[in-house]
Amino acid sequence: MSVPKLALTENTETALGKSRADAVVVGTVQGSGGLELGPGAEAVDGALGGTLLDVLRTLGATGKAEEVVKLPTLGRLPAGVVLAVGLGKPGADGTFTQEQVRRAAGASGRALAGTGRALTTLSAVDLQGAVEGTVLGAYVFTEYKSEPGDAPVSAVDVASPAEGDARRHRATLKAATAIAESVVIARDLVNTPPNDLFPASFADRARSLAESAGLDFEVLDEKALKRKGFGGILGVGGGSARPPRLLRLAYRGTKAKSRVALVGKGITFDTGGISIKPAANMDHMTSDMSGAAAVLASVLLAAKLKYPLEVVAHIPLAENMPSGTSYRPGDVLTMYGGKTVEVLNTDAEGRLVLADAIVRAAEDDPDYLIETSTLTGAQVVALGNRTPGIMGSPEFRDRIATLAQATGENGWAMPLPDELRGDLDSRIADIANVTGHRWGGMLAAGVFLREFVADGLSWAHIDIAGPAFNTGSPWGYTGKGGTGLPVRTIAAALADIADNG
Repeated sequence: MSVPKLALTENTETALGKSRADAVVVGTVQGSGGLELGPGAEAVDGALGGTLLDVLRTLGATGKAEEVVKLPTLGRLPAGVVLAVGLGKPGADGTFTQEQVRRAAGASGRALAGTGRALTTLSAVDLQGAVEGTVLGAYVFTEYKSEPGDAPVSAVDVASPAEGDARRHRATLKAATAIAESVVIARDLVNTPPNDLFPASFADRARSLAESAGLDFEVLDEKALKRKGFGGILGVGGGSARPPRLLRLAYRGTKAKSRVALVGKGITFDTGGISIKPAANMDHMTSDMSGAAAVLASVLLAAKLKYPLEVVAHIPLAENMPSGTSYRPGDVLTMYGGKTVEVLNTDAEGRLVLADAIVRAAEDDPDYLIETSTLTGAQVVALGNRTPGIMGSPEFRDRIATLAQATGENGWAMPLPDELRGDLDSRIADIANVTGHRWGGMLAAGVFLREFVADGLSWAHIDIAGPAFNTGSPWGYTGKGGTGLPVRTIAAALADIADNG
């Protein structure tokens, strides 16, 4: 993991004279009358003789969201460059959302590549958004490149906001940095190619991270899975020469107020099995373990920030491959806990490994269950590539969706229509893994998972099939490849549960 070193420094005016930064980041605004300078830019403008706005206008700046304009300081500042990044239009009250700041900071983080040290003044608008956006925007994954190109900015001085006490600012910096670093852990895992990241190697990485964080760690190999009856995980992983695993990582905070179970789908590569996927874009299935990556990063974050909670992550890992030992359409699997499932499509495999892990997670008697996965292509059809679908117990589902909106991960609450349960009826087993039609595919998958959730357990599933992996151009603080969703949503949920139960 490589992230910029962040340090909280003095207010912008004082910091400008002391900073050893090579570049200074300021915000610009798309105002009703045209380009305006954002909060925190006043001292930079003053150091440049009050000419900053005129020069930016001459260079064509508009202040629109994520617009980046660079200009030389001509020796008027210790830093050689001012990087002006657009915040976009303010709200009706004249303020900016944390997500606007996060995206602007992300754009600046990407534009600072090749810079040794920078000073950002976006913290004058929102400290947490500035920190998270800068770290995530600067992220690049170059482990497999022989010529990686410009290195990310190596260090960032964060100007202290004008309001609030220094102690609270330091706490915000610490939390925001830890959250961003956890997203980076998830991104690194998702971006690692499947020939290097398979069930056993994922387990090895998880063990190393767990031991460093002081977490309890348990791994069940294929023999233990068979002995204990994890038929879903074994069925999905049976076609691969790389056998499946089930991980359990536990953090126990002091004076824990609540117990939270996390479950994340870890299909380290998904060919679809016998129901094989089309060849086009199958390489994107390297991201089919994004849920597992997010859950692993989240339990590590809980330990790092010492939440007063007990957080236990259950991570089912398998590789879904076609071979003579693969499970077949028509097979019946006996899941952990005894329920039977008729397999009608081997490409609906995520719900099978999740079902096993959900039943196991409930044995620990949690107060809440949060699970996440690249569950269905139907999520992309319904909500697109940037909006996760959130299903589950209505009250807890809505709570998680609200938190997802606040973090900028934009989850949207979705229903679990009872009429879809009948479409999952099986001729020979307790339930089938798919319906006989393509309508409401994400919702049907959620209805399937609900069958394995213990009665009375508050739970939410976050479907990140599209948002987990960016196949398009970089935007905001999101580069190409793994995005690290929904780590920030889970972090917000854990913090909220810690505060409110």
